[in-house]
Amino acid sequence: MAGGLGTRMRSGLAKHLHPLLGRRMVDWVVEAARPLGPVPLIIVASPDTAAALDGDGIVVTVQEHALGTGDAIRCAREALDQVDEVLVLSGDTPLLTGDLLRELVAAHRARGAAATVLSFVPDDIRSYGRVLRDADGDVLAIVEAADATPEQLEVREANSSIYVFQADALWPAVERLEPVNAQGELYLTDAVRDLVGRGKRVAAHVAPDPAEAEGVNTRVELATATAALRDRIVIEHMLGGITVVDPSSTWIEPTVTLETDSVVYPFTMLRGSTVVRTGASVGPHVVVDSGEIGPGAVVGPFCYVRPGTVLGDSAKAGTFVELKNARVGDRAKVPHLSYLGDAEVGDDTNVGAGSITANFPHESERPKGRTTIGHNVRVGVDTVLVAPVTIGDDAWTAAGTVVTDDVPANALVGFPPRQTIKEGRGGKRDG
Repeated sequence: MAGGLGTRMRSGLAKHLHPLLGRRMVDWVVEAARPLGPVPLIIVASPDTAAALDGDGIVVTVQEHALGTGDAIRCAREALDQVDEVLVLSGDTPLLTGDLLRELVAAHRARGAAATVLSFVPDDIRSYGRVLRDADGDVLAIVEAADATPEQLEVREANSSIYVFQADALWPAVERLEPVNAQGELYLTDAVRDLVGRGKRVAAHVAPDPAEAEGVNTRVELATATAALRDRIVIEHMLGGITVVDPSSTWIEPTVTLETDSVVYPFTMLRGSTVVRTGASVGPHVVVDSGEIGPGAVVGPFCYVRPGTVLGDSAKAGTFVELKNARVGDRAKVPHLSYLGDAEVGDDTNVGAGSITANFPHESERPKGRTTIGHNVRVGVDTVLVAPVTIGDDAWTAAGTVVTDDVPANALVGFPPRQTIKEGRGGKRDG
């Protein structure tokens, strides 16, 4: 369910579309559900967000008006017409895991219940609905905080808004829903009450880790959830043989691949499809966005590696270096204060400080060219390479050179104007 307004986010962006570590909030929920193989996999969306939520293997149904969770389930009924069990997830629970969902479904089947509620016991129950049980431990009702009595508000077991229903019990109960509550909405929790009232068994499965069932309603909770996901991802990498020097300052998106014995230093962010190979080190103060860092390569400190960049075996991108769509060969070095974009750098080449590729089309219809630097080239400090241009193997550029034409192999190019000294002119101004 991802059709709510999320007004407490105070945002023009729908709550379920807010990003956490490279994924939207609802995407984390979808990824938790995928291992269970749900068919169909449905997202109930608002009219404003339906187009944004369409994706691989996903069926989107639209909830035209935000009339509550019970109405959201009604909107999905046609798409669920052929299923026996319905797993209902809340689109604002990004810490949810596939393992917990498997436990929930297994508990539901083992107890032979018409419905099973995923409950949890948070440190701060806030405005969550309360799960009320009978003497046998089955669910009597779920009461929303706004409708609860003072005694019911003392209950510490909370409703996560995640359920498993038998379809033949769910749909009649949903059809009987009425908006008899403070908000004037149709509550799916009232379907639970309806089932109990008709003698159906409703069970509850308590999440071992309450954080997995926590919802996100504010930007404060969003930041808390993001930090929890960061910790989860970093710990998984560390247990897999990666050295993360300071986990609390390291941000690794779930799509990143780190190979054994790589090292990540503090204040580093690894994003997108980034791959860090065995023995490479990244950081401190580095961002790598969908780049590949080769075995034994060194990146940082204070380096930005942008999409499409590949560093070869034992290559280096050093201090205050930015690389974009560049391939840096084996043992090649871009040690400091340089920008290389749309470039090929050969093996064993060294790029001096302050050097850049100047890559821009001279006409609007002309695509950007590439700069190709051969093997074992020495690019002098403050060299500007105006693309498209090629420098042959074993060539050198003099300090301060602007290269506009191809340079043959084993050549020395440059010789910019030399220093001129005029004695006795210090402090004087023309005019």
